[in-house]
Amino acid sequence: MLIDRLRQGAVLAAATLTLTLSTQAHSETEADPWEGFNRAMFSFNEQVDRYALKPVAQGYRFVMPDLAEQGVSNFFDNIGDVGSAVNNLLQGKVDAALTSVTRVVFNSTIGLAGLIDVATPMGLEEKPEDFGQTLGYWGMGSGPYLVLPLLGPSSVRDGLGRIPNSMLDPVSDVDHVPTRNSLYGLRLIDARVRLMTAEQIISGDRYIFVRDAYLQRRQFLVHDGQIPVRYDDNDF
Repeated sequence: MLIDRLRQGAVLAAATLTLTLSTQAHSETEADPWEGFNRAMFSFNEQVDRYALKPVAQGYRFVMPDLAEQGVSNFFDNIGDVGSAVNNLLQGKVDAALTSVTRVVFNSTIGLAGLIDVATPMGLEEKPEDFGQTLGYWGMGSGPYLVLPLLGPSSVRDGLGRIPNSMLDPVSDVDHVPTRNSLYGLRLIDARVRLMTAEQIISGDRYIFVRDAYLQRRQFLVHDGQIPVRYDDNDF
């Protein structure tokens, strides 16, 4: 009798594990139907990063004083608040939009063009939003996961959102082409430097880790930290 129960338990455990893995694989296939293409782009981006972007970012971090490095980050955060203000307004978050506008005003004036973040100590916290989040807020699904050449992790929705995001970017309004391109390059280096600490926790299959982290973070941001729980017949 005991042996029969153990056998039944083993069969049930195996069936449960098989169903769980099957469900997980199906979910991953739905989220990433273009995995072959995405892995190729991910590998390409990794090579560009390894031999070009990361060494430049490491050199930048080595020669830049911490205070100056933080000033650059503050400058680009201040620019980002412009787009956040518009997208908060598009989502009907009037208070958040006003906060973003106020941050831009204070940081651009008292904070010396955004080099010093004076707004946060005043209680005006960042309210980051982009057009991809706005589309998600109004019900548009993320669509399949998509790795963009040089730009990295994205989705169909977030990829489309990059177009209006670029139109809200004050850097694009700089008429002097060398200055504009220099700002684009500096922002790219600043973004890479910010990732240096986070990339240390990556383990296992780097592609899957980055993909899952990106999709989960975007879902978290779109729903303002309130992840919706969905049930279907398989849950019962």
